[in-house]
Amino acid sequence: MGLTMTEKILAFHAGLKEVEPGQLINARIDLALANDITAPLAIKEFRRLGVSYVFDPQRVVLVPDHFTPNKDIKSAEQVKIVREFAREQKVIYYEVGRMGIEHCLLPEEGLVGPGDLIIGADSHTCTYGALGAFATGVGSTDLAAAMATGECWFKVPETILLRYYGTLRPWVGGKDLILYTIGDLGVDGARYKALEFTGEAIAELSMDSRFSMANMAIEAGAKNGIFPVDEKTLEYIRGRVKRSYQVYTSDPDARYAEIREYDVSRIEPQVAFPHLPENTRPISQVGDIKIDQVVIGSCTNGRMEDLRVAAKILRGKKVHPEVRLIIIPGTQRIYAQAIEEGLISVFIEAGAAVSTPTCGPCLGGHMGILARGERAVATTNRNFVGRMGHPESEVYLAGPAVAAASAIKGRIAAPEEVL
Repeated sequence: MGLTMTEKILAFHAGLKEVEPGQLINARIDLALANDITAPLAIKEFRRLGVSYVFDPQRVVLVPDHFTPNKDIKSAEQVKIVREFAREQKVIYYEVGRMGIEHCLLPEEGLVGPGDLIIGADSHTCTYGALGAFATGVGSTDLAAAMATGECWFKVPETILLRYYGTLRPWVGGKDLILYTIGDLGVDGARYKALEFTGEAIAELSMDSRFSMANMAIEAGAKNGIFPVDEKTLEYIRGRVKRSYQVYTSDPDARYAEIREYDVSRIEPQVAFPHLPENTRPISQVGDIKIDQVVIGSCTNGRMEDLRVAAKILRGKKVHPEVRLIIIPGTQRIYAQAIEEGLISVFIEAGAAVSTPTCGPCLGGHMGILARGERAVATTNRNFVGRMGHPESEVYLAGPAVAAASAIKGRIAAPEEVL
C-alpha cells in the first residue's frame, strides 16, 4: 500500500521507511516557531528543563506579531521576554519595522520549504503546507521540548483527499474555496486528519491563494493541510529557500480516509456567518446585513494578491461613511510593494486606515476592537464569540473582494454591486 505526502514526510523525519495512520512517532523537526503570546510560556518551560541552549539557533524563529507594536505595558513585557531570549540564544528574530505576520513572513523569507517538518506554537502554522511541507501547531510546552531537543512526537494522521475541478468564477479565490470546504466538512469534520488539496483548479491557483487555503485547514479541525509541489511552488521558493529541500508526492495507491470532489464553477464568493467558520453561505444568499467595520489583512489574506483585489474594487470609490475600513499588509515587504504599486494611495484616498504589519484585530488584540453590537466583515480566519472584541459583537468571514465591496456599500455586498 502506498503512502500520502504527509505520511512520507513524517516517515522520513522519524527515520522510518513507512508509517501508518494512528502510529505514534518521534520525529526531528526542521523549524520551531513561536510568537509574543506563545513564546514566553515556551521560554519558561525551556528554562525548567535546565538546558542552556536551543538545539539549533538557525532552526528556531521568534516573531512578535500579535499585540505589536506593543499595545500596552503587559504586551511590552511579553515582547521583552521574547527579545531577550532571542538575543541570548542567537535565534532568528524579527522585530517591529523588520517583521511581519509570522505566517506571511516565514515563506517570504525562505525559512520554510517543500518536505519540511515545521511546528509552531500557533494553530495557523499549517499555512506552510502550501509549499508541500508538513506544518502543524503545537502547545508551548511541546515547543519548549522541541527547542531543546530538535524533536517532537506526533500521531500520524489519516488523510482526506480534496479534489477541485472546473473554472473559478470571477472574484472567487482560495479564501472562498476553503470557506466552502469548511462549510461542507464542518469545523470538526477533519479532526486530527491531513487535508490534501489537489485537482486542476488547485493547479491554477496562485501561491497566495494556496497559503490562504492551507492556513484555514485547522478551521476544519485538521492536523495539517498540504498541497502538491508544482512549478508554481518551485518558482516561489526559487531564490528564497537557500538550503536543500525534498519534494514528496502521494503514491497512486495511497490510503485515504475519504475523498471529496468540488466543482469550483459552482462556488460563489463565500461569507461565513457568526460564530463558526462552517456557517457559510454564498454571497447571493447573504441578505441585507449592515456592518460597522471591515478588516482586510491577517495571516490568511494579508498578501499582495489580497491587496491588489481590494484596490481594484476600492479605486476611485469611497468607504461608506458609517464604516471603518482597516487594511493590514502581511509583511514590511508586502507593505513596501503596495506603496510602489500605488495601492496604499488607493486605500487612503478611499478612506481606509492602513496599519503596519500586525495580527492586531484578528484575535481582538488591538487596531480594530469591536464594541457591543457591532458587526465586522473580516478576511481573517475565525469568527468565534468575542474573537474580535465584545462577546456581543459579530464577525463575518469573507475574501478581500467581498470585504472591499462591503466597505463601500456599508453592508455585506458582492463585488459586482460596486463595479
